[in-house]
Amino acid sequence: MSWLERLSEIEDLEDAQFDASLVAAMQSRGEAVAARPIRFSTPTFKEYSSSELEGCGKNSFPAFSITAGGCALDCDHCQAKILEPMIPATSPEALDRQVRDMVLLRGLQGFLLSGGSNRRNEIPYERFYPVIEGLKRDFPTLRIAIHTALTDERRARLMESAGVDTAMMDVIGAQETIRDVYHLDRPVADFEATLAALCATKMEIVPHIVIGLHYGRILGEASALDIVSRHGVHALVLVVIMPFYARPGTFLTPDAHEVGRIFLEARTRISDRQVLLGCARPPGMHKRIADAYAVMAGLDGIAFPADGAVAVARAIGRPAHQEHACCSIKVGGGDGLTRSCAA
Repeated sequence: MSWLERLSEIEDLEDAQFDASLVAAMQSRGEAVAARPIRFSTPTFKEYSSSELEGCGKNSFPAFSITAGGCALDCDHCQAKILEPMIPATSPEALDRQVRDMVLLRGLQGFLLSGGSNRRNEIPYERFYPVIEGLKRDFPTLRIAIHTALTDERRARLMESAGVDTAMMDVIGAQETIRDVYHLDRPVADFEATLAALCATKMEIVPHIVIGLHYGRILGEASALDIVSRHGVHALVLVVIMPFYARPGTFLTPDAHEVGRIFLEARTRISDRQVLLGCARPPGMHKRIADAYAVMAGLDGIAFPADGAVAVARAIGRPAHQEHACCSIKVGGGDGLTRSCAA
């Protein structure tokens, strides 16, 4: 039975329309895909449930913002709304207190540290590093991830010395996107220089590429993949632009089949490292189709998977498990489909 026929038997995808040639191209790599386990990540910084998986009621892997909801860039695609669900931690004392309380009372496994950027797309983390050092000293198994924004070798070394485990950044491959969407006067080369500086450390480096970042158009994604492929990253996270964060009428929703082709290209270009589908992507049927493509393309993980994603993995023979952590940072393994919230 072909993969397209198997998709037609999945109830959650009964109204979905797939590109037959794209599905066939993915099936042609089926043996390699079936050999790759897939991780379904359900981090606790937002509520989640689907017809196939349950979220975790515990705050076992939250996200903190050191600027609360503030961001000087106010990029067209985000307008700082991505910061809204995060826990404000605008002082080192607030971060330290909240993390220690969560470790002792809620079994915290780790956390994501983020924040809004200044006008140069930089986030001033320096005063928080002593807190990270103390937390890693007192709780050695605590896993800490950080959104770096743009940085340099000196500041990358400070992150490493503080005990950050995983560093994440957006890689943008089109100068037009940096200028028009980010309102930022910095070249593409600065994004590659940041990635190089981070990869020179011992941290796990997990860059992100936003598909459709240029107002829903595909522009610069191939260049961004070129940049990532040149460096020793631990993993790559792909996300898809979500137009409902933007002002009405400014963004199109990228075609789900074009998104699927980029998934396949990324998997082919970066075959020896993890390629993951992150939290951000359009909801509804678009998400169901995109997530099915992600499973069939051989991506190694999906955050907040859509209804039907688990069934697709089963239909093509991919072993799957669930983790209640950010997809960019692995806090444990799993040989079954679900993981305990207390794990």
